[in-house]
Amino acid sequence: MADQREEPGRIVVGVDGSDSSKQALRWAVRQAELAGDVVEALTAWDLPQYHGALGWLPPSSGDEAALESRASKELTEAVEETVGPRPPVEVRTEARYGTPASVLLHAAHGAALLVVGSRGLGGFAGLLLGSVAQHCAQHASCPVVVVRDTGG
Repeated sequence: MADQREEPGRIVVGVDGSDSSKQALRWAVRQAELAGDVVEALTAWDLPQYHGALGWLPPSSGDEAALESRASKELTEAVEETVGPRPPVEVRTEARYGTPASVLLHAAHGAALLVVGSRGLGGFAGLLLGSVAQHCAQHASCPVVVVRDTGG
């Protein structure tokens, strides 16, 4: 007897606006279409630290809403640019507070897959695998797909 799921599975994908993350999103949407899953496109936002006379200081609390709103807006724009306004599967978007690796690993609990690009926006361009992709591949509680940016 075929295994029938009552609810679709979740494919979690990290999107930071980089070409590599957009390739990962395209891959995740194609996979979700084949598997009958939904895609959760996530981005992470964090509070920048400022150095003042007293040492490292957090920004004023009013900045938090603006940072989250900006991250959410950039995620929505990246998703629409990548898969269009009406993708073939349900794509949920969410900007979460925290570091990218911790946000993705937390979201991946119970997911069918975690999909990340091989290189994000930060770090050193010459590296084969970014720190977030490497951390997720080593610590995720579900299978991880690392999608290499093919330049297209």
